[in-house]
Amino acid sequence: MNKNKNIIGPLGEPMTLDDLPPANTKRWVIRRKAEVVAAVRGGLLTLEDACSRYSLSVEEFLSWQQAIDANGMQGLKVTKTQQYRGTRPF
Repeated sequence: MNKNKNIIGPLGEPMTLDDLPPANTKRWVIRRKAEVVAAVRGGLLTLEDACSRYSLSVEEFLSWQQAIDANGMQGLKVTKTQQYRGTRPF
């Protein structure tokens, strides 16, 4: 981890480790999920570091990444229940 490294965040702004959600985050809004994905993709955190820091499973992180790849940040609106059932939000 390079604390001073600077990447471009999901909203187009510069982002460093200090800009990431707190490690004790419990409420995962779209922006926070996208920031963690951007941090891993940009090299601020490794996948393992992100999962450890935020108590995420690899599968959960990868689902966020896939949602962004498929539908941009709006893809992160889908809840876990909706993902498992294969339904879409109304």
